[in-house]
Amino acid sequence: ATVFLEFWKRRRAVLTYDWDLIDWEDEEEELRPQFEAKYSQVERVNPITGKPEPFQPFPDKLSRLMVSVSGIFFMISLVLTAVFAVVVYRLVAMEQFASFKWYFIKKYWQFATSGTGVCINFMIIMSLNVVYEKVAYLLTDLEHPRTESEWENSFALKMFLFQFVNLNSSIFYIAFFLGRFAGRPGKYNKLFNRWRLEECHPSGCLIDLCLQMGVIMVLKQMWNNFMELGYPLLQNWWSRRKMKRGGQLMEHKISLPQWEKDWNLQPMNLHGLMDEYLEMVLQFGFTTIFVAAFPLAPLLALLNNIIEIRLDAYKFVTQWRRPMPARATDIGIWYGILEGIGVLAVITNAFVIAITSDYIPRFVYAYKYGPCTDQGYRQEKCLKGYVNSSLSVFDLSELGMGYSGYCRTAKLLGFSLLYRYRDYRAPPWSSTPYEFTLQFWHVLAARLAFIIVFEHLVFGIKSFIAYLIPDMPKDLCDRMRREKYLVQEMMYEAELEHLQRERKKNGKQYHHEWP
Repeated sequence: ATVFLEFWKRRRAVLTYDWDLIDWEDEEEELRPQFEAKYSQVERVNPITGKPEPFQPFPDKLSRLMVSVSGIFFMISLVLTAVFAVVVYRLVAMEQFASFKWYFIKKYWQFATSGTGVCINFMIIMSLNVVYEKVAYLLTDLEHPRTESEWENSFALKMFLFQFVNLNSSIFYIAFFLGRFAGRPGKYNKLFNRWRLEECHPSGCLIDLCLQMGVIMVLKQMWNNFMELGYPLLQNWWSRRKMKRGGQLMEHKISLPQWEKDWNLQPMNLHGLMDEYLEMVLQFGFTTIFVAAFPLAPLLALLNNIIEIRLDAYKFVTQWRRPMPARATDIGIWYGILEGIGVLAVITNAFVIAITSDYIPRFVYAYKYGPCTDQGYRQEKCLKGYVNSSLSVFDLSELGMGYSGYCRTAKLLGFSLLYRYRDYRAPPWSSTPYEFTLQFWHVLAARLAFIIVFEHLVFGIKSFIAYLIPDMPKDLCDRMRREKYLVQEMMYEAELEHLQRERKKNGKQYHHEWP
């Protein structure tokens, strides 16, 4: 991610130079008509232009910003509420699928619960996205940004926050919270004292996380491609159908000039390339934030982008009217968002490797509790007995259902199957039954140590790479310095010519020196 962003800065410098925008400043932008109309009665002198212009007082700006922030937090809380509703559905579905009549569903009840939960979550995500866009428009207009670029940056930040939380909240839940508070046999935690909290698949939480990310990423890419190409195609087809019904025959349409044919195409979105930027930034998050859990994400993103390049070309050329050009020196606030995603990716991947995966428990067992203790990790035989070590013992008589003896699996109440009891707890015959063992605390300490070391190491490498790669290519720097030198030479020659004419007019001799 860092290499990508650093090379983008170099590419951005080349584009800015080629389009002669090196010295162009945002202060040259005109004020938004809405801003001028709202604050036309309050003026102040612009410190750059020296001319009076409408001014937004700080108390008014602060109050509007607070209302906007409150709206953002309300919408984010709405997302979390939707995630909680999906969690409740998974708890209810888990109980129903585990006692289902069909043997296939009954056998794979966890996959059935996860699969249906992901599909429902995706439908909720796409439904809320429609609401978020309207709310983001309302809140951004309420702030009354000064220029068009300020409006776009504010709107882009809101849309990113809304959709990022909307897309990733369920993924964060599965990665870091699913199965962490389920309890133990005989003392399970229940929601509303009715439904047992959901646990991860016996193979680990990475399976659920991978399924969640894969389904959401693939379905969202398919939906975006349909909305970008299929929706304009349907709209244009409907427009042609209405024109034909209105009496405009096809043979008359052929004689129309090209600009009039283009006028019948779909107009570009009011916010320009906002949707294109947002889609790429969210995809960048999918390919970096949880890449340790879903390594196929970059490949899916690559295939999607290869297809989307051609779809966008076809859409812009044949389905949309020609967009209005706008001057810009960079991609605005999106670069800062990409950098923030890069930082968040380091943190989340550290937690995924340390907490969600079994890497740290295996590591601790191999070095501390396995057959290779104090000998160093050499080969797979050092993990012999790991699964047995990860299971705890439970006294079946505590269930109060007539069972007796000890078991390393816990029978789910009401379900006709056995489920592994994975935990590091003391056996029931110890002085502290079912309390966490020393191995649990060793694993926890190793996880925290790994997170700290991993983050500092990767952040150090990230900063070092950013330092090594210059923001501007050397040949571009040389060209800019050459242009600056030629401008100085021209000014020098012009001043000398002016001085020569003045001295000849006054009858003085010219000695080719500065005045």
